[in-house]
Amino acid sequence: MINIPTDLLRTLVAVVDLRSFTKAAHSLGVTQPAVSAQIKRLQQLLDADLLDKSAPGVSLTPTGELVVNYARRLLSINDQILHAAGPRTETQVVRLGMPSDLTSAPLTRHLAEFRPPSGRLRFEVQDGPAEAMLQHLRQGDLDLVIADSTSVPAFSARHYWTEDLVWLHADAMRLNTAKPVPLVASGPSSASYRVASAVLNQAGRDNELVFTATEFGCLTAAVASGLGVMALSRSRAASTDLPFWDPGPLPPLPSISCGIYLREGGERETLERLADQIVEHIRPPQEGPQRPQISSPSVTPVRAVGR
Repeated sequence: MINIPTDLLRTLVAVVDLRSFTKAAHSLGVTQPAVSAQIKRLQQLLDADLLDKSAPGVSLTPTGELVVNYARRLLSINDQILHAAGPRTETQVVRLGMPSDLTSAPLTRHLAEFRPPSGRLRFEVQDGPAEAMLQHLRQGDLDLVIADSTSVPAFSARHYWTEDLVWLHADAMRLNTAKPVPLVASGPSSASYRVASAVLNQAGRDNELVFTATEFGCLTAAVASGLGVMALSRSRAASTDLPFWDPGPLPPLPSISCGIYLREGGERETLERLADQIVEHIRPPQEGPQRPQISSPSVTPVRAVGR
């Protein structure tokens, strides 16, 4: 029984697909004489001419056509066996919880450039109120959470900082004091909206949520069109083309607390590296002493307002 080495069949298929001995040699990482020698050996084993020498370029004989068809099937099975039996590199999944106004194109590109030591990585991003995301973190349903709140979180964060909030508005925006202040936000549970609504209520100003969206681009477009005003961190407001009141006709907004929290266990090294890189992208330059980083061994109950 004659066994045909698969490397000879792979060389034949490469020559046929690339229509060139030279290109086949380059793709296989061997010399052109080596390719010619392998084709010659294959023809000797089969005792048949596979290439039509009378035709220009690379042309198969009827026997060659038949052999190439079978070779493709055999090589496919060979590769499937190697894939099924060989060691696999598991894809690491990182489940992120973050406010929708942070899921910008630059941050997405930043995630795409991040590579863990294991090599393969997939991100699953979800949005929601801070309380819900932190609860999912405690339960192990999320791996990393970026949460905004109006109070200092009750448990240690990998990174923590505060940001000022400002009123983002359109150039031609004019508020009618006889009507409710129209607000734009990612949702009624967002921290920025809850802060804005609370500040206006305390100042005796009626307000209403007139536009919500999950994408930051939609929110800024709504503000630009004059639908309403939006409470936004100063750093995010500066990244848009829209002006903001500071001060302005509306009452000033307080600072908001921001933190990056990690799930206990799992690929801790990867999560810490990811958190350290994310914070460099989303945290504005800090003035004065900063709160030191703390990596907590466990997650305890938290009281966070909003998202």
